[in-house]
Amino acid sequence: MNRENELTPFPIPGDADQSLRPKRLSEFIGQEQLKSNLEVFLRAARQRSEPLDHVLLYGPPGLGKTTLAHIIANEMDAIVHITSGPAVERPGDLVGILTNLEPGAVLFIDEIHRLSRPVEEILYPAMEDCKVDIMIGKGPAARSIRLDVPRFTVVGATTRQGLLTGPLRDRFGIISHFQYYDSDALYRIIQRSARILGYPIESDGADEISKRARGTPRIANRLLRRVRDFAQVDGMDSIDAKIVSYACTALEVDHVGLDRVDRMLLRSMIEKYRGGPVGLETLAATTGEDSTTIEDVYEPYLLQQGFIQRTPRGRTVTDLAYRHLNLPPPARESGVLFE
Repeated sequence: MNRENELTPFPIPGDADQSLRPKRLSEFIGQEQLKSNLEVFLRAARQRSEPLDHVLLYGPPGLGKTTLAHIIANEMDAIVHITSGPAVERPGDLVGILTNLEPGAVLFIDEIHRLSRPVEEILYPAMEDCKVDIMIGKGPAARSIRLDVPRFTVVGATTRQGLLTGPLRDRFGIISHFQYYDSDALYRIIQRSARILGYPIESDGADEISKRARGTPRIANRLLRRVRDFAQVDGMDSIDAKIVSYACTALEVDHVGLDRVDRMLLRSMIEKYRGGPVGLETLAATTGEDSTTIEDVYEPYLLQQGFIQRTPRGRTVTDLAYRHLNLPPPARESGVLFE
């Protein structure tokens, strides 16, 4: 989540998805184990009248990390401030943010793995000791001043936990992993969102959207909004499976959630590299897609669904992908292609 301002107080003006976000933990659907543990931590912190320990949320994009940060603030009756790793470029930027926090505030840092090392060095003592070290002057006259900051909670979100430095990761007392949602949880999310949007949806319509949502609430809500547009233009009183199928065909989203880029990636690997193995950079150059986008956005779902595999030599396409594209799988022996 890249934002122009380095610090944005809650609520976020103009956030298109804000109205669909649950405000309390009891309203949050899915991620049952994570939610159960967090409920204990929140209750204990409230009983002690202390800020919640620092929280690290990691997992694929669109699964609710930002939403949960707002929920944590609501449950703790605290003000939440939002920034992101790329927005905090200089140590002085972070010092300004920290010294303006209210007692017990929640500081949400999206893409926290992209914080620079000098900025991280400022964050360490603030998280551990509620202190901020700043340098005054330059050269031989330079001296360090330590300022007090109020006790607060850092909620960090990242799609790539492995890119966090060890010292930063170790300073989080609560580390939670977001997993893809099952179809039942997505079905309930879609039903809830449809009620908020004020457009009735049939059970078969919600079920059809849940199958195409790639296990991701953000995609489910986006598809629901676009299907609603088609249903509204066609003068339909409610959303059913037929209009979902029609709309998704127009949007080039198939029955398991693969879009045009997903299928292009699979076809490129099959037609140009005989199903692989092929390296990530080679695949990016072939398809014209950014390698980071492929790795973070498209590849996780293709791996989860069993359409591709990672090997030491690169990515390979599975027989399931061939069948999905209505192509004959190649002859194999012990998992090796016949030459």
